[in-house]
Amino acid sequence: MADLSRTHVLILATNGFEQAELFEPRRALLDAGVQVTLASISTDPIQGMKHDQKGDMITPDLTLDDVDTEDYTALLLPGGVANPDTLRINDRAVEIVEEFADDGKLIAAICHAPWLLIEADVVDGRRMTGWPSVRTDLANAGAIVVDEEVVRDGQFVTSRKPGDIPAFNRAVIAALAEELAET
Repeated sequence: MADLSRTHVLILATNGFEQAELFEPRRALLDAGVQVTLASISTDPIQGMKHDQKGDMITPDLTLDDVDTEDYTALLLPGGVANPDTLRINDRAVEIVEEFADDGKLIAAICHAPWLLIEADVVDGRRMTGWPSVRTDLANAGAIVVDEEVVRDGQFVTSRKPGDIPAFNRAVIAALAEELAET
């Protein structure tokens, strides 16, 4: 396995994130040696959800306003309904997605998180997936929508739901290793 200790992934999340979609990829990245930073609207603890029930909380490392995208190798966007819905109306969150996209850096989004990709206007012509109700939004924004557990199109990795997390994690780690090999 590649030495991923030089890679640094930024996770964006706020209240209402789907617990498994933040904690499981975060754990997989840390286990692979990746540096991980969680940014949110504030540094107050944020509430995870297990579907429609409250889950665990986590304290962000920094605020969205303190993020310098130059410091990171990749961006990971967990889903949940409220989390990406709140972030997609936050100007700085959308700017962060745009900056990662403009720099050609890896962006991984699962479940409802592609809403942020749509808001950042980076999905047109890209092959992607997401939660069933988000697929219409992706198609309307110009994405080529498929129903697969994980989809890689260039710098983008997208996935549908919590049940796809193992495949999502493998794809994200493989993409990080691939990018590291190219540098």
